[in-house]
Amino acid sequence: MSELHKFLFDGLPVRGSIVRLTDAWTDILARRQANPATGAWPPPVAELLGEMAAAGTLIQSNIKFNGALVLQIFGDGPVKVAVAEVQHDLGLRVTAKVVGHVAVNARLPDMVNLGNKGRCAITLDPKDRFPGQQPYQGVVPLHGDRREKLDKLSDVLEHYMLQSEQLDTKLVLAADSKVAAGLLIQRLPVEGEGNLSGSLVSRANEDEIGVNEDYNRIAMLAASLTREELLELDVDTILRRLFWEEKVLRFEPQTPHFACTCSRERVANMIRGLGREEAESILADQGEIDVGCDFCGQQYRFDAVDAARIFTAPGAQPPVSPTVQ
Repeated sequence: MSELHKFLFDGLPVRGSIVRLTDAWTDILARRQANPATGAWPPPVAELLGEMAAAGTLIQSNIKFNGALVLQIFGDGPVKVAVAEVQHDLGLRVTAKVVGHVAVNARLPDMVNLGNKGRCAITLDPKDRFPGQQPYQGVVPLHGDRREKLDKLSDVLEHYMLQSEQLDTKLVLAADSKVAAGLLIQRLPVEGEGNLSGSLVSRANEDEIGVNEDYNRIAMLAASLTREELLELDVDTILRRLFWEEKVLRFEPQTPHFACTCSRERVANMIRGLGREEAESILADQGEIDVGCDFCGQQYRFDAVDAARIFTAPGAQPPVSPTVQ
């Protein structure tokens, strides 16, 4: 079963979390492979999406937010966009739009950042928005401060956290056809940090050096975790091997799971947004409006009667049709 474990280092302003997506990840892959319209993702794309699912779960678990966290990577390579969405209850889903060939040994820059135009975005979309409230979004380029390309998703997200959230972060991510996993370590701000002056500055600098030493030590230990260890070892073994000299305070584990938020009602609203003329054009050409969910593969079909109901009763919930698959 998929599991997420959060922990603190006793007496230190450092927190961590580790996730292993097993059944949640294999469910996603199986649904994609079973969809005759798409088939399986190329292995490098699947690995990227697995790492994004693990990273999104880790980040979502460390914020107090009732809504969806949407992690997106987009650019000018064959992978036009890759998306991982994680709800506040750790329900997750992923998808990608791939145009063209993806080499077996493709890295992140090869897939999305050929011309240094790639971007990483994290969006927080509240579940119950206030009138006029917009989702929060932060965007960073897929390169470092010196314009060098960042080769790994973990590098991109560490850069994002430092630039957008001012959080020192160490991330280790890995995915294969059975497991998507990740380890996150973050330095927590100490009381009064960044708001000191006068005679307190010297003491603050001394304290900050100590805080950074603690974080740097733990981050170095985390960085020693190999891809094979992250994918193959259980959580208890990983934490014991890495932090056996530290006092780790652990919380009750949580269970991430696959969950898609698509629905017939949402698709009907999308059709309503197209307008009656466009919908009737599709019906005239194809006989029905057939919409598939990119995340889970669910097919929603609307015939002429269904479409008429959408536009004659705009505020009503579309009826369930026996043509749904």
